[in-house]
Amino acid sequence: MKLSKLETFPNGFHEDPWHKLKQYTDARIAMGRVGCSIPTQELLKFQLSHAQAKDAVFHQLDTENMQARLRDLKFESLIVESKATDKEVYLKRPDLGRELSDQAQTQLTTYVQQHSQKYDVCIVVGDGLSARAIEENAIAYINALREHIDAEGWKLAPIVLATGSRVALGDEVAQSFNAPLLIMLIGERPGLSSPDSMGVYYTWKARKGSMDSSRNCISNVRPAGLSIQIATQRLMALMRNSFKLQLSGVDLKDDHVVPLQSDEHRKKLLF
Repeated sequence: MKLSKLETFPNGFHEDPWHKLKQYTDARIAMGRVGCSIPTQELLKFQLSHAQAKDAVFHQLDTENMQARLRDLKFESLIVESKATDKEVYLKRPDLGRELSDQAQTQLTTYVQQHSQKYDVCIVVGDGLSARAIEENAIAYINALREHIDAEGWKLAPIVLATGSRVALGDEVAQSFNAPLLIMLIGERPGLSSPDSMGVYYTWKARKGSMDSSRNCISNVRPAGLSIQIATQRLMALMRNSFKLQLSGVDLKDDHVVPLQSDEHRKKLLF
């Protein structure tokens, strides 16, 4: 049997020709190599990102701090939990994260009975798979929405902070308040470069058992992704059309146009 000669690689650092593209993306491209392996620095960055993603999943949402921050901004809020009482149950039983606990159901029912008001908008803030994303982005987003909601003349229900939550948990909350416009803010599944990504789900007349096809999603809201300003504009455009047409999800087209900073360029669609 004839053996082929082993291929040898130079020991020095070899820079990838795509290196200049790294300034435009957080994706792991153009890492270079040393010999036949990736550089030690890139390996350490990967391990750090992996650890940050795991921490984002297991981090507990600080609901008391969130409630205090909302109180400082003159928002009323309530704290509820799903039937997924801890992270292990939450990860193994997604179905339990979609339902309010019995205590939370009673709490909301009691509140509605004691406050005979009609609400138009319900905002639910759920930890999801990244409580870090919620702690870093949700308050600023809610505060940015307030002036637009007030301008439409819509009545905002108390902000609901939900732990152990999946997207569908918001349906039951909106049904309790009988609010036709549901905004669900939730921590998205963290990627290896985005442990702080928040998702925004909008549903018209959400009810327990609503299908995912009835939702509109705005994803990757974070400083390095979709900005608070643009995400707010997109959501309000969706909600205005939804309120007019009385529908959402696959039946509602997202045709929001993002204005460019420079007037020299023509406006373009975000997607």
